[in-house]
Amino acid sequence: MRNQSTSGFTLLEVIVALAILSIVLAAAVKGVGSYASNVTYLRDRTLAHWVAMNQVAANQLIANWPPIGSNEGVAIQGGVSWYWRTVVSPTIDPDLRRLDVAVRPHKEGGDPIASVTAFLGRVH
Repeated sequence: MRNQSTSGFTLLEVIVALAILSIVLAAAVKGVGSYASNVTYLRDRTLAHWVAMNQVAANQLIANWPPIGSNEGVAIQGGVSWYWRTVVSPTIDPDLRRLDVAVRPHKEGGDPIASVTAFLGRVH
């Protein structure tokens, strides 16, 4: 009998190694894809929140107390058009009004990406 020393991998070992590698690569691709979509979502949400906060600041800075009702408009933030809607409503205190701001990426439909509620006091 000859003493045969074999070096290298068997076909079964190569197949198992390739299976493990493919599982790891699939998980990595999924993770990177998820990360990319989260970055886009967070960027959009941040820009929409800035638009909402700008509307709150604009209402705080106007000389006249904002009337009860709603108002709509478009703001450019980060090179994107954002559609905002403000609703001013009364509160129990006659010198205080509630301001709700909702910001959407599209003019019609869908839930707002960002919404802010603020309270505006009457300056005497």
